[in-house]
Amino acid sequence: MSHTQPSTVPGTAAPAGTPKKAALASFLGSAVEYYDFFIFGSAAALIFPHVFFPSADANAAIMSFATFGFAYVARPVGAVILGHFGDRIGRQKVLMFTLLLMGAATFVIGCLPDFKTIGWWAPILLVLARLCQGLSAAGEQAGASSMTLEHAPDNRRSFFTSWTLTGTQGGQVLAALVFIPVVALPDEIKYGIGWRIPFWLSAVVVLVAFFIRRTLHEPPAFAEAKKHNQISKLPVADLLKLHWRDVLRVVCCAFIAAVSTVFGTLAIKYAKDVAHVDSTITLWLVVVANIVALGTQPLFGTLADRIGRKPVFIYGALASAVMTPVFLLTLESGMVPLMFLVSVVYFAFGYAAANAVWPSFYGEMFSTRVRFSGLAIGTQLGFLMAGFAPAIVTAIGGTKPGGWIQISIFTAVICVIAAVSASTARESSKTPTAELGLK
Repeated sequence: MSHTQPSTVPGTAAPAGTPKKAALASFLGSAVEYYDFFIFGSAAALIFPHVFFPSADANAAIMSFATFGFAYVARPVGAVILGHFGDRIGRQKVLMFTLLLMGAATFVIGCLPDFKTIGWWAPILLVLARLCQGLSAAGEQAGASSMTLEHAPDNRRSFFTSWTLTGTQGGQVLAALVFIPVVALPDEIKYGIGWRIPFWLSAVVVLVAFFIRRTLHEPPAFAEAKKHNQISKLPVADLLKLHWRDVLRVVCCAFIAAVSTVFGTLAIKYAKDVAHVDSTITLWLVVVANIVALGTQPLFGTLADRIGRKPVFIYGALASAVMTPVFLLTLESGMVPLMFLVSVVYFAFGYAAANAVWPSFYGEMFSTRVRFSGLAIGTQLGFLMAGFAPAIVTAIGGTKPGGWIQISIFTAVICVIAAVSASTARESSKTPTAELGLK
């Protein structure tokens, strides 16, 4: 097997406007994927303990959050499979598949019978559908980030790839906005048909993203590699042989994603059970913080193009560690305006820095022939921490009075691990795309 790294052939630049189109397609695809994903997270915090685990008593919240985490178990498996095909047959084809799989799985969740109807088969079917969501998400961000990075000009890669994660925030905003009227419904409707509507609505958004994404062509670097038969036959084998250190580095850096689940899922439960904050208010906190992040993440991406990926990422990680206890204690204060201010600072001006930069930061560690696999496998192994963060912290008392201490310590540890791992990486902001990942 040849391990010669292909370079971008002169004259294969993308047509004018393609970087913007790739960024838009990534934004919309991520918005769809993570609308579906965050709808599940909101339901796991507020709905599923009543609908799928009514006989589990005090353990209902832990079991419900565990279903949220099951998707993260499927994601490494999906990363290997989808990474292989993404590096073999192309980014665009795999991205079309992930979009449709996520949409189908989410729609099916909205149709599932509850525990009272079919007993334990209800949570079993919920887990199976959640596993399909995880398989889909495993390839979405890696594929979208790879495609956008490879279409982008050398000096603006971080800005354009930041739109992949900005789409993620857009999906979370949409999910929260849809869920706000649901939690305001009377219990009989909310736990009956009400909670199902957001899952059914995902079908509409999937169709919109599908028609936009299908017109996007493969990046020039990948197209040239395929034309000259320089595609790896076994991308994962090449990845682990040539880039195993970078894969391990991405795994540890990707722990930072747990901040998002602490903020968007665990904090909702903490606010309701400990701080006695109305669920509508906490959902609005998520909405407002993510709306502001829609503007700050591209700015952080631009900053990373100027001063480098590492300082921006490390700042985001350490700021998240510092702001987590401040945010949780603010929830207990009862001062709603202060809650909104701190949530925006925490998420949109702290965590958003690392979130915006990681698609370029991680993607630039790998060459074209293994980039999809490297991004997918590295991030999905790291994202396991994010998936099980709510269940782990709930199990150790994080959603009980005084639990802000456990949540803060947990978040600080993962943020420091991510920052230290990032500090060991090569700075790649000034490296031409054709030379990325070359030893």
